[in-house]
Amino acid sequence: MNAIDSKILVTGGAGFIGSHIVEALVNTGHKVIVLDNLEPSTHGNNAIQPKNLENLERNIEFIHNDVRNEKILLECIQDVDAIFHEAAVGGLGLSMYQIHSCIDPNCGGTAKLLDILVNKEHNVKKVVMASSMAVYGEGAYDCEECGVVYPDIRFEKQLSKKIWEMQCPQCGKTATPLPTNESKPLSPGSIYSISKRTQEEMCLLVGKLYGIPTVALRYFVTYGPRQSMRNPYSGVCSIWSTRLFNSKPPIIYEDGLQSRDFIYVKDIVQANILALEKNGGDYLAMNVGTGQQIKIYELAQEIIQAYSMDISPEVIYRYRKGDVRHLFADISLIKQKLGFAPKYSLKEGIQQFVPWANEMLKTGDFADNFEAAQKELEEKKLLS
Repeated sequence: MNAIDSKILVTGGAGFIGSHIVEALVNTGHKVIVLDNLEPSTHGNNAIQPKNLENLERNIEFIHNDVRNEKILLECIQDVDAIFHEAAVGGLGLSMYQIHSCIDPNCGGTAKLLDILVNKEHNVKKVVMASSMAVYGEGAYDCEECGVVYPDIRFEKQLSKKIWEMQCPQCGKTATPLPTNESKPLSPGSIYSISKRTQEEMCLLVGKLYGIPTVALRYFVTYGPRQSMRNPYSGVCSIWSTRLFNSKPPIIYEDGLQSRDFIYVKDIVQANILALEKNGGDYLAMNVGTGQQIKIYELAQEIIQAYSMDISPEVIYRYRKGDVRHLFADISLIKQKLGFAPKYSLKEGIQQFVPWANEMLKTGDFADNFEAAQKELEEKKLLS
């Protein structure tokens, strides 16, 4: 999409990922409208200005409101050429006991947006929405007897015995994790995951039926500057940074050998800009990750090393209900369709993140709320 005279709406554009997308759009000449409610868990209590966008204030129009406000949303959409729909409430564990607070903004806000696109006059030529790896539930696995299998989430009977690895659902043998591609059946393991699947399916369906090119990007675990340092349910890099700043070790559930795909925020931005500018991803859901399998214990060691601290992660052999064991991306589709290629290794990304996090922790009021969050999970019977 040509940047000259184009105007783009970014819902949730003052948040972690959204603000980086806004910055990239402004830097390439786009006019940007940011709609964000400045959620307290991300922006602090009583925030009225988006700190993440301080250097861009002259180049954007910021609207402090909620994506569920249909009147405001209609005004935002009137003259825009494209929409990045980033607005959502996160937190897998939190969503299991604040169900309405997750479903209403995520699904309700998306429904408001789509209602306008279907029923009102507009110039929108592209919608790019933020989905999540969480829609998969568990990743894909290989069983030496049965081939590729898709196990369900692990239940109490297995986890209480501290049998951490996935078992083949057909023969019961331990299965080997594989990169997960978009053909894997979706099997959400939390209310948040269900909300992201619903958002994704709604957007893609409406896009197809009404001829509005729409792309759903399934973000894998994203980290980087501007990640919330306040929310104890946010990304593990910020949670562990806050603990290390308070001279406490990173806490690791299970045995520390579970794995994820960690992607630096600038690579997430790259995927979004490619989805805007190219049509190869239209009407598709695509993974956005690095394709690298990183064990949680390895990540903890990388972060501790970046902080130059003499401390060891604490593996507690407890488990959170609904957590998946292994999930990392097959990024063949987005490479083929959009030419996406991640530019940051884990080490490079952590080296970018840690100085920012350290400076934030020195200058801000960021308490370590990990124990309180853990106690809350215990009270809700989600941590054993």
